[in-house]
Amino acid sequence: MIFIYIMSQEPDYSKFTAEDWKNYRPESGASGDEKSEKQSAIVEIRAGTGGDEAGLFAADLYRMYSRYGQTKGWKERILDSNISSVGGYKEIVFELSGVGVFDELQNEGGVHRVQRIPKTEKQGRVHTSTATVAVLLKPKKTEININPSDLRIDTYKSSGAGGQYVNKTESAIRITHVPSGLVVTCSSERNQMQNKETAMSLLAARLLQQQEESDLSKLTTERREQIGWAKRSEKIRTYNYPQNRITDHRLEKSWHNLESIVDGDLEPIVKAFKNNKKSDE
Repeated sequence: MIFIYIMSQEPDYSKFTAEDWKNYRPESGASGDEKSEKQSAIVEIRAGTGGDEAGLFAADLYRMYSRYGQTKGWKERILDSNISSVGGYKEIVFELSGVGVFDELQNEGGVHRVQRIPKTEKQGRVHTSTATVAVLLKPKKTEININPSDLRIDTYKSSGAGGQYVNKTESAIRITHVPSGLVVTCSSERNQMQNKETAMSLLAARLLQQQEESDLSKLTTERREQIGWAKRSEKIRTYNYPQNRITDHRLEKSWHNLESIVDGDLEPIVKAFKNNKKSDE
């Protein structure tokens, strides 16, 4: 497939094939209103209510963020994942790095709800399922200090789809931060040291978020609303497939190009949040 760009018009991402995504390169250069600072964000997606369908929805959300990242020229690295029996994700944790990553995705945290007819549904009934998304800013090494004596580190054998390296060595890492009770795991690498470094980065990001939430809880309700902090328990968006509609409940705004957005064209929603922020300033 050949794409012709006219006056910087965006391609139709919904028509991209797997090969198109592999070969796609975004136009270089950032617009004047974009921050030039490179950032790293850790995105955690977990299946919520809805059984297998929730896992498939979690996979759809991962694809949406992954493909959007490709259009922005961001680098991606999967840190941990748990694949369901039907090909969805019970959980997936990945890192995106590039210009303005966290600035653009920080509003994605919360509960995402999908309404559609599952492929396994024989009577054509619409089911409602959910998945939770957390977007963590990966802290710089100087932003948070972790005392090694506060950690309990365990190793275990990685499990997966098979292959000569699976279950042969205890390369997977589980780190428990005893004071907070936070537990992180990583099994994406074959090397135990690499898994430990990745797990430590994830732990640092979660500790930073925990500190920010603690600081925010001390503020008044009015001030918290002004800041617009999104809790993981907050239902932020509904994906209604029968009506081809995505509704963001914080903005009270809907879009009727659902398939295109889920296929990676997240720009309309990102721009809506940017415009909303400017109007509040």
